[in-house]
Amino acid sequence: SQTVGSGLILWLPKGAIIRQTLEDYLKGELRKRGYDAVYTPNVGRVELYEISGHFPYYSDSQFPPIEFEDGERYLLKPMNCPHHIMIYQTRPRSYKELPLRLAEFGTVYRYEKSGQLNGMTRVRGFCQDDAHIFCTDDQVEGEFRGCIEMTKYVLQCLGLNNYRVRLGFRDPKSDKYVGSPEVWERAQQSLVHVCESLGMEFTAEEGEAAFYGPKADFVITDCIGREWQLGTVQLDYNLPSAERFNLGYVGADTALHHPVISHRAPLGSLERFMGVLIEHFAGAFPLWLAAEQIRVLTVSEKSTEYGQKVEAELRENGFRVSGDFRSEKLGAKIRDGQLELIPYMFVVGPRDAEQGMVSVRDRIDGDLGAMPLADAIARLKAEVAERRVRKTYSGSAGMVEKAGDNEY
Repeated sequence: SQTVGSGLILWLPKGAIIRQTLEDYLKGELRKRGYDAVYTPNVGRVELYEISGHFPYYSDSQFPPIEFEDGERYLLKPMNCPHHIMIYQTRPRSYKELPLRLAEFGTVYRYEKSGQLNGMTRVRGFCQDDAHIFCTDDQVEGEFRGCIEMTKYVLQCLGLNNYRVRLGFRDPKSDKYVGSPEVWERAQQSLVHVCESLGMEFTAEEGEAAFYGPKADFVITDCIGREWQLGTVQLDYNLPSAERFNLGYVGADTALHHPVISHRAPLGSLERFMGVLIEHFAGAFPLWLAAEQIRVLTVSEKSTEYGQKVEAELRENGFRVSGDFRSEKLGAKIRDGQLELIPYMFVVGPRDAEQGMVSVRDRIDGDLGAMPLADAIARLKAEVAERRVRKTYSGSAGMVEKAGDNEY
């Protein structure tokens, strides 16, 4: 990936492959957990954000409105929630269809000041793995538990275990929060109960809540000891209220009730997450996530035909693979593969061609010896299926007390 001068990101081919792999993985998890995928536009009428309260309240961090001669005004989308609310409002809702879980990888735009821009971690256009859950008050605790469990699972699959959970609570001395103290207390206790039942350590910090509800943030410590707030789950009693969008559903008592909205994003911003992930793996991504998973190396030009056959078979089995069939010495090809952080190299020579074998070289463990191509494919398929993370570098820069490589 590359940052252009305006604080926007260009996703180059290898970065795009890793991002797409992450998205595909998350979309699969979302389907398993009962989410419905939606798409919303990159612009919206200013009136929509006036109802939500985001405009002009957050006008300093938004791009200026786009104004037309007929008086209509549009805004580059600063967040996805008002658009998901419009989907909820497309028809009357019953308690029987709640919770409703809407998910979108949606790009949003914030006009960060030039001095605040920072590589991939602070940009003006970024994609959120966003979802909004519309549920009854009785369902809040269960849905919050599901969000926390999914976020933990996603981080675990990436070897991101060096994090803390921060519960953001209301400051009782402040008047910026909407809703009654009783509702806030019930919601905050639900968050505490879920974390305790999952055996999670957490800190509760007054004044860290959003103005519309309490939240849980996953604060990741990167390889040089910096903290980044990535995944988040936020409860919202404001946007569904009569003062905002006046959302409703018909309850079992046939009366009209307001739902609760949970805002959740396990990764947060894909751009920021990728920036942290690059350092977390020092660019050496695990097999399942690497842009190039396997490189086929020929001992000499005599093995080019067999090397091409091996490359084709690997590609047919779903691997991201390339072939190095140059007339260079094998040692130079291996060195290049190591420098480019390729997880596995398959070395082939005339004897391998005769026996249908490949000599497997692991980026971490080195030479694994010769084995039948079918066995090598099965071995790597198992590693991908498990999403195995064998090595990370969180804390390894020696700048924090808990420095040291994390091996998996």
